[in-house]
Amino acid sequence: MTRRDRLIALAQWLGLGSVVGVVCGAAAALFLWLLQRATDYRTDHAVIVFALPVAGLALGWIYERFGQPIKAGTNLVIDAIHDDGPELPLRMAPMVLLGTVLTHLFGGSAGREGTAVQMGASLSDWIAHRLRVSPAVRRQLLAAGVAGGFGAVFGTPVAGAVFGLEFIVLGRIEYAALAPAVTAAVVGDLTTRGLGIEHTLYPAAPAVALTPLLVGKWLVFAIAVAAVTTLFIELTHAIKRHGERLLPRLPLRMAVGGLIVVGLWQLLGTADYLGLGVPTIVRAFDDPDLPAYAFALKLAFTAVTLGAGFLGGEVTPLFFIGAALGSALAGLLDLPLALGAGVGLAAVFAAASNTPLALSIMAVELLGGAALPHVVIVGVVAYLLTGHRSIYPAQRLAFGKGGARLAAPIALRALRGDAGPPPPPPPG
Repeated sequence: MTRRDRLIALAQWLGLGSVVGVVCGAAAALFLWLLQRATDYRTDHAVIVFALPVAGLALGWIYERFGQPIKAGTNLVIDAIHDDGPELPLRMAPMVLLGTVLTHLFGGSAGREGTAVQMGASLSDWIAHRLRVSPAVRRQLLAAGVAGGFGAVFGTPVAGAVFGLEFIVLGRIEYAALAPAVTAAVVGDLTTRGLGIEHTLYPAAPAVALTPLLVGKWLVFAIAVAAVTTLFIELTHAIKRHGERLLPRLPLRMAVGGLIVVGLWQLLGTADYLGLGVPTIVRAFDDPDLPAYAFALKLAFTAVTLGAGFLGGEVTPLFFIGAALGSALAGLLDLPLALGAGVGLAAVFAAASNTPLALSIMAVELLGGAALPHVVIVGVVAYLLTGHRSIYPAQRLAFGKGGARLAAPIALRALRGDAGPPPPPPPG
């Protein structure tokens, strides 16, 4: 490729990536604004949580009637990137936005990254098909849409770019989409901030030098992170699997899930585990009196909410679980509270999504550079110990976590939940 060709390609990616970034950033800004309004209303009118089963019944009917083409959510996006399938339905963006906002309005425990990723991917795919780009360029724009949505919704553009390249295939970074992903993530973040959205500020991680003793503590920490992450993935998938078998109709599953969440809320007598739970995440950084079991309660609320079919993502609840777990482990292992909470926040999602590089970078963007060596150690070890599991079963496995290379990438769902080594490549 000549220098002129490289300049033309760069100009193309800057242009297309910027368009995708503006669209993703604007969509993320609208989503975050609506989400904040819904959270504020629920906080001031807690009685609305009693209507969660009715909301589940209504949302389930809408999705059963109009949402069949998009029911796979983020997994549909991953499949589209790999299989060059049909255009992602444009309805994915408004439907997942509405469904997530209503889930939070009525108290469901869910996140927001799934919504941002699906909105970004569906909007970027609409752009790709209107421009009639090649299949290769379409895949790169889809990755850019994921990066733009993720980076904009959390205010972490570098992590968003790396996430869009890392979460597609385990063991391989999709460098072909690097330029559009970085462009879309940066432009998306600038657009969201330019529209007046302010992101949560987390306490900076304290600077702590690595020592052999500290590394040993981080290994114990990583084992706990992997165990909790595995429990979350398996429990969420089990609730979904058995729910579909016992209650084939989505509206009924969501109504029952809503009843369980309301029952847990009333049993505990606190709203701390409803919605995103951001105040408790921040509290985990500086409150030694945070209940040591808080991570387990948030895990249960979220697994029921998402397993029943409510809309939303996993990231912010996993941030809650990780920060609360890290806070508890910090007390047991004699670690600085803020550092334990920060490392846990990033490491749990790193292991659950198989994206240790993106989440290590995200920790730096959220908590400062002092977190980097610690979160890398815990994130990578937890990623390995979690095995071939994921909150995204459509993720492809190119290299087993033991190092073996497969003849061709295989979807994690094809392993039927087996966390052991991947099947060996065929002879020859």
